[in-house]
Amino acid sequence: MTRNDVSHSTPPEDLWPDVRPDAARRLMAAAVESFASRGYHATTTRDIATAAGMSPAALYVHFPAKSAVLFAISRSGHQRTLAMVETTIAEHTDPVDTMRTLVERFVAWHAQRHVVARVVQHELDALPAEEYQVVVDLRRRTESLVRDVITRGVESGAFTVPDVRTAARAVLSLGIDVARWYSPTSKPAPTVLGKQYAELVLSMLGHH
Repeated sequence: MTRNDVSHSTPPEDLWPDVRPDAARRLMAAAVESFASRGYHATTTRDIATAAGMSPAALYVHFPAKSAVLFAISRSGHQRTLAMVETTIAEHTDPVDTMRTLVERFVAWHAQRHVVARVVQHELDALPAEEYQVVVDLRRRTESLVRDVITRGVESGAFTVPDVRTAARAVLSLGIDVARWYSPTSKPAPTVLGKQYAELVLSMLGHH
């Protein structure tokens, strides 16, 4: 992870539009930058506050601890991807169309927000047990929805897979892994990459 990656990341207001006040968003953005540059365990609350242009004590006005900042970042990201999957499923009835749109959006989301996604994936184990379980539950709900789409595709004859659970995990893993290698200079653009991945996934699921 380079500082250039972080400085060209998505603006805080786009990453966390529902977070208020703006100071909390700035702290979350600063935490992402610090975690990406130093790692979670090497980052102090002073580092985060300083990067946000605030006094060291300012962080505690909005978050009780460093782990709470990481939790807010992780929970928000997982809630938004879950909502995106739910919205996509509600918009389509055909499993092929559903999967195509789902993968397009999921991959583009992880490419556009690659810095945040990378931090969340790499630092997930740093969360306290209770907060970790909240995030795991969100991930399970997302995976369950993807399994349902694949199951409908198998039942309709559109998909052919040896194991639905494994297929769902493979679909999600492909999208999540985009955050590992994507950067501001990567090509193609996130939306184009999403379309390419969608065709790869449909082929993987046995759709012709």
